[in-house]
Amino acid sequence: MRLSTRNQLTGTITEVDVGTVMAIVKVRLDGGEQVITSSVTKDAALNLGLKAGQPATVFIKSTEVTIGVE
Repeated sequence: MRLSTRNQLTGTITEVDVGTVMAIVKVRLDGGEQVITSSVTKDAALNLGLKAGQPATVFIKSTEVTIGVE
């Protein structure tokens, strides 16, 4: 598969919480403790067979990036 999305992060799914319409998927990134959380449709989560322990790639495409500091 070839994609135009340049921000591709690999990791392992740690949690899939399937609700009535949406699913929340958490992916722990390789090489650290950072976790990316994504909201996908319930149908997408079920069609992809998402489950904890499964390797996954997170694709990030955004028109806005926000940075915060303390």
